Amino acid sequence: MDNTNAKQWDNDHFLHPWEGMDTLGKNNRTLVEGASGIHVVSDEGNKLIDGPGGMWCTQIGYGREEMAEAMADQARQLAYFSPFSNTNSTAARFAREIVKRAPGDLNQVFFTTGGSTAVDTALRFVQFRNNLLGLPEKKIIISRQKAYHGSTYLAASVSGKERDRLWLDKANELTHFLPDVNPLYRAQNQSIQDFLNEKVADLENAIQTLGPDKVAAFIAEPILASGGVIVPPEGYHKRCLEVCRRNDVLYISDEVVTAFGRLGHWFASKEVFGIEPDIITCAKGLTSGYSPMGAAIISDRLIEDVAGQDATFSNGYTYSGHPVSAAAGLKSMEIIEQESLLEHVQLMTPIFQNRLRELSEISLVTDTRGMGLMGCVQCSETGDAQDDLKRDYQLGAMIDAECQKRGLILRPIVNMCVFSPPLIINEAEIHRMFDILKAGLLAVLKAN
Repeated sequence: MDNTNAKQWDNDHFLHPWEGMDTLGKNNRTLVEGASGIHVVSDEGNKLIDGPGGMWCTQIGYGREEMAEAMADQARQLAYFSPFSNTNSTAARFAREIVKRAPGDLNQVFFTTGGSTAVDTALRFVQFRNNLLGLPEKKIIISRQKAYHGSTYLAASVSGKERDRLWLDKANELTHFLPDVNPLYRAQNQSIQDFLNEKVADLENAIQTLGPDKVAAFIAEPILASGGVIVPPEGYHKRCLEVCRRNDVLYISDEVVTAFGRLGHWFASKEVFGIEPDIITCAKGLTSGYSPMGAAIISDRLIEDVAGQDATFSNGYTYSGHPVSAAAGLKSMEIIEQESLLEHVQLMTPIFQNRLRELSEISLVTDTRGMGLMGCVQCSETGDAQDDLKRDYQLGAMIDAECQKRGLILRPIVNMCVFSPPLIINEAEIHRMFDILKAGLLAVLKAN
């Protein structure tokens, strides 16, 4: 295929997510034209380790023929059905396989097109339930600074990344944000335990100030992924769930990133953090990125509150339960089990996290953090954890460029390099990935 004009067409016609208007039409993005295993291949033939795993999603790796065959077989038999008036055995089977692995009584799956629509669905269901329960004022959603829950209207409204909230309207009357839970920014000489107590008190105080009769739900990523792989203090989620239960506030666990193996379990809520939420949202690893799909998984307790009532949950998508996506999800799940990838992640985690922590020895690095096969390397030219924004963007771009020269794609979020490689990554590949990152960091340090 002739790609001679592709970069120009990209600049002329492809409006990308998070497109900067200052560079609109003037970008020089890498053309990714092929992939296999943990690597992507550029149009120039360069083989690059995919550090961020696409967008936190390529669990089983690229180029799986069995995935292509499963999707093609389904497309040949049935490429689409209307979920508004019919059903399909592949989608029904996929829903069943998901709930078999979900915690507690989360037994109802609402299929969506991705993570944003999964969060929107969860929030709309909370509103719907409270309306039917005669609680029309109980609508406020509590979220957190640095949280990211999506870019559809409600999902964006509960997202707390300040820079993403500058230019677009949000449903501000429906949201309240708690302070940053990143232990890096705790007060000087404050212990982790005291910081934990403070963060839990933030939630309790917010509910009491706003009024338990006004607060509908608390939404939380187990690990704040796009916020910079922020890991709250141990015990945070369990204690927050207890606060929610005492105040009749629902708990939504946004596992769009952490579900389907990223932390070595199907779902992280119970197995890693010891909680059974009311709703779990998921996407990304649901199909290993081979086809778009998301889901909101709702507990029986909530469903029982609305079942039998003369009302319609008027929320849905043309592609809810899409059969080709469902076939991809079933096959991905099968591969994860056949190849023991959950156990593999648990074995690789100490190696990954040790190499991550070793980078803190480089003066350019202000913090390293992570869990499972998720990690973040936060950098600063001055050693200040919160540096000048423009310089931070430039620093992230320089590190990315140096690493791409050496065979590694990063996802620089301003001055933070985040990692979530395919779950199939082995020990030698982990070392290779971090060796390249280290070389890239040292090259930038030397240049400055």
